[in-house]
Amino acid sequence: AEAPREALRFHAQAVGAQVRLDAQRSTAFRHATFHDGIVFSQRPVQPGERVALRLLWHEPGWLGGLRVGFTRLDPARVPAPSLPPFVCPDLEQQSQTWAAMLPDGCALPGDVVHFWVNRQGQIFARVNSGPRWLLREGVLMGAPLWAVMDVYGTTKAIQLLDLTANDFPTSMPRELSDEALPGPKASAGEECAICFHQVANTCLVPCGHTHFCSSCAWRVFRDTARCPVCRWEIEEVAPTWDPLVLGAGEGLLV
Repeated sequence: AEAPREALRFHAQAVGAQVRLDAQRSTAFRHATFHDGIVFSQRPVQPGERVALRLLWHEPGWLGGLRVGFTRLDPARVPAPSLPPFVCPDLEQQSQTWAAMLPDGCALPGDVVHFWVNRQGQIFARVNSGPRWLLREGVLMGAPLWAVMDVYGTTKAIQLLDLTANDFPTSMPRELSDEALPGPKASAGEECAICFHQVANTCLVPCGHTHFCSSCAWRVFRDTARCPVCRWEIEEVAPTWDPLVLGAGEGLLV
């Protein structure tokens, strides 16, 4: 029998100049500007293996968003300072890398994106349980391929999801349902004040209350746009590991 695959995480060292990772290396956050957000999987991805990620944070004001793809470039051999600002076209021109941008507006914060490469060298993507679409062709097969993602433009933060987890969602609605999105289970004192299940990991701006998981916070933002604690109008939902919320570097791996 085939040995269980190690859950995908972001490579610890090969990250763009603006990328910050959480301690589990499952969340990548772009600290500033709109570029220098390249990240890799920590291990090669097999043909047909799905890479699943959740969009956590959308930052308006930029053109274009998340880029995804595959590369023969072993991130363990890549010094982080040598990474270019963009996966398309910079990294593609410097190495055997194939990537493409997700179409504008196809995914919102909370949505789950799957992407994979088949044995014919075609890269496909799917958002939630929607139809798949062809992103790219011409990937050279026959050598190890690592997943590569560019946290670019309007995409500010992403989370790699563990497909081996028992509670992983097989499909996600376009609008957040009344059920919380599966995520890290909280211990006592850390749980969301709404669902009492997931970790409270967001900050409501400008009031600053941090009692809610990302799933519940985004649902409140879409439904009422008012903080459940103080009733202030919500202008933005930010991760609590945003340096602007926590203080630079706290809770992050640089």
